Order: sequence, then C-alpha cells, then structure tokens
Amino acid sequence: MNRGSDTEVYETNIHLAKQLIAALDHRALPPTILFANSIHSLGDTAFGRSKREASSILADWAKSRGARYVDVILPHLFGEGGRPFYNSGFATFCHQLAKGEEPQIIQDGQLELIHAQRVAAKFLEWALDGTTSGQVRVEGTPMRVSEALARLRALHETYQSGVIPDLSDPLDLEFFNTYRSYLYPEHYPVRMKRHTDARGGLFEAVKSHHGGQAFLSTTHPGVTRGRHYHHHKVERFLVVEGEAEIRIRRLFDDEVKVFRVSGAEPCYIDMPTFHTHEITNVGDRDLLTLFWSHEIFDPARPDTYPEPVILNP
Repeated sequence: MNRGSDTEVYETNIHLAKQLIAALDHRALPPTILFANSIHSLGDTAFGRSKREASSILADWAKSRGARYVDVILPHLFGEGGRPFYNSGFATFCHQLAKGEEPQIIQDGQLELIHAQRVAAKFLEWALDGTTSGQVRVEGTPMRVSEALARLRALHETYQSGVIPDLSDPLDLEFFNTYRSYLYPEHYPVRMKRHTDARGGLFEAVKSHHGGQAFLSTTHPGVTRGRHYHHHKVERFLVVEGEAEIRIRRLFDDEVKVFRVSGAEPCYIDMPTFHTHEITNVGDRDLLTLFWSHEIFDPARPDTYPEPVILNP
C-alpha cells in the first residue's frame, strides 16, 4: 500500500507481510522469496519504513525455515499500461501527452528509471539460479524529471508529425512503447493523405528516423494472419488494396477491438506491445498489406509470441 495516511500505510504493509508468512507456514517445502522492495526503504517516510520492516519480517522467517530470501531494491519503474495520476509521474506525463494536455512538473527531482520488463527478467533470473540471496540492487538510468519529460515530449512531437522517431537507444524504445500505450485505441487508425495528379496517386506509408524493415503480403479472401503479440517490436499494419478487419486484444483482457480498414482510404495502425493482433481479408479479392517493423527480423530473437485474439470462439 502506498496511498493513505502514514499510520494506515505503515500498519497495512506490516500486516500484509505477517499474513504472507502465516500462509507460507502451511507449505511443506520452504519457498524461494523474492521481495519487491523499494529505494524508498532507504528513507524515513512511512512507506519506506514499512517496506524496510516488512523485509526484516520476511528475512527472519526465511532464516528460521531455511528458505532462500532475496530482498530486491527497486528504483523507479515505468512501462506500458501504468496508472496515471497514481504513483508514477512518468505514467501521468505519457497520459497527458497522448491526450493533448500539457504536463506540469511539481518538483524536478532525481529519478532512476528502469522498464518493468527488465525488472521482470531479473526476477526470473534470480528465481531460477538457486543461489542469489540477501539484498540485491537493481540499477536504473539516472535523470531528472525534467529530462525524462523532455525525452518523452521529443518522441511525442516526432510521432505526431507522422514520423517514427530514432529508436536506436534501447531506453528511447522503452519510452516510446510506454508512451504509445496511452494512445491506443483512440488514436487509431490514422488516416493518410493521398497525393494525386494526372499520373495517379501516392501516400507516404512510413517515415522513420530509425529504418527497420518493410514488406508487402497478399492474403486470400477469408484468410487471417497474425494471432501473436510482441514485447518490444513497433509494428505497423497498412492495407494498400482490398478490405480487412484488424482485431486487437490486450493480454489478460477479454475485450477485442475491431478496426475495419480499406485500401480505398489508406490508414495505419501501429500495434501496441502486449496486445495480440490479427488481420483478416473480409473482401472478395486478394488483400495487399504493407507491414513495417522498427527492426530487421531476427529468427533467433523474433519477439513474436503466438496468442489467439478471440477467446473461446
């Protein structure tokens, strides 16, 4: 618990730690415990004191039972789908930029930012290695609040101008994917300007400071492609000829968003991470689709995970 009166926050977190060890006493074998602690535990706020004492309670129990205990000190986490106006100014900034609002800095404090996926990977590594124990510190990237907002604003302004920003810096890719998660679904599909003259017409499918890979595919009537999701990949779907339905579902959610798109009115959808997606030819002739990704496909690390869009069809 991180919101409430000092007394409520402190007592609730201590109570939760005691509830947890009471439940663990019923296990036949001692578990491995990885505790998501916080850099706030090094300070003297009610939340910090409660995290520090909760860690001591868990550590003492683990020692008495012969269990492995890892006290993970976490810096400031950010990532897709974080709740704005709650306990993350980063999430609030992303939400405000996506909604066309002007973010305000109340205090230009020092941050140490790390993406939630990196933390999840470390937790999995420590859970499986069987040896890590005691206190470990996850290192993030230090920057001031104003610097984080400036980087977000630059990504936002570039993307809103119709250009994919330079994503060669992994941190910029993580910032960009987090920001994009607040654009979906209201921002899409994005209609494209068609330029015509006596010779015919053209439209600018992808403009990017990064490069990446583009390819065209044909899909026969009634056929569906996709049914997968990505952790990091920025991927654009753009129908050039024919009629299609693009369906998208956020992981662990039942709601499916359906977008009807047509080559007669070119528009694109940039797929949000952690959303499984598919495209179906609903016309009576072959569908021609342009797909673009910010990275060249690597079969050894495809970042593509099969997952149905429609559950229990």
